[in-house]
Amino acid sequence: MPPLYLIEQGAKLNHDGRRLIVSKQDKELSSTPLAHVSEIVVMGNVGLTTPAIKLLLAENIDVVFLTQDGDYCGRLVGSATPHVLLRRKQYRCQEEAAFGLTMAQRIVAGKISNMRTLLLRHNRERNDAAIASAAEALSEALGRTPRTTTLNALNGVEGAATAAYFGAWRRLLKPEWKFEKRVRRPPTDPINVLLSFGYTLLARAAQSAVEATGLDPYAGFLHAVEYNRPSLALDLMEEFRAVVDGVIQWVCNGGQIAPSDFTPGDAARPVVMGDDAKRKFIQQYENRMNEAILHPRQGERLALRRCVLAQARGVVDCIQRATPDYMPLLFR
Repeated sequence: MPPLYLIEQGAKLNHDGRRLIVSKQDKELSSTPLAHVSEIVVMGNVGLTTPAIKLLLAENIDVVFLTQDGDYCGRLVGSATPHVLLRRKQYRCQEEAAFGLTMAQRIVAGKISNMRTLLLRHNRERNDAAIASAAEALSEALGRTPRTTTLNALNGVEGAATAAYFGAWRRLLKPEWKFEKRVRRPPTDPINVLLSFGYTLLARAAQSAVEATGLDPYAGFLHAVEYNRPSLALDLMEEFRAVVDGVIQWVCNGGQIAPSDFTPGDAARPVVMGDDAKRKFIQQYENRMNEAILHPRQGERLALRRCVLAQARGVVDCIQRATPDYMPLLFR
């Protein structure tokens, strides 16, 4: 089931029985059966009535709060899951340097492999020498990944590979987008705004999957543990980043979203994406996450959203067996 996104500023979420009602100034905007919603994503100035909050808590439907630009604020969740023994094992595994490094290596290998696959797939007809060179650099990075001996060294390999990837990936976009490089805080151009927005949605999906398995989303292996940072969820999303990149290519090169959908902002928000562009991107992102692919470990076709959950369960399996042989999901 997909999340319910609340984007209309000034809107309010209430419920009528087991239907969620979104309204604004006493005008109903939408009505959705509760059974069709996996979580609620609230963007910006959108209100929830107390009865709606109580219903969502009772049904264990999380509410994710984002800023209007898509930056993460926090979550409203129900009671904690009763997985004490699993989490104890998770913390013990995290404290073992060798276990953590091997898990992190496999996570990075999955990310690099999927970035390389995306470049090669789109370069079959282009025969762009720069893209081919970047793909070769990613192959070399894949070879170095298992030979790293510290997390710092691994982060260096991952950082260099990501820089090479975006240097080539920008060549897959139409020139009018004028994307040069990845800039995070704050994003300084429309493509960087879309990347940050898409990765935020992906991170929330990864966190939901991690929490559904009973793991602590804040205790990861690749990403350092910091207060209020869902490190394990960020670990899990790495191998799926190329999914977001592909959606951005699709909506930007296909004309669903145009540079005119973005306006200048202030120093904190140099570029602002319009609500209509957000809706279009979310629709295409959800369409992609609902596409089914063959999951090699499960041996069946699963929607990408369910693949994220399957990968979280793969992390659980590694922790339960105390064996860091995590298998990232590799795209073809």
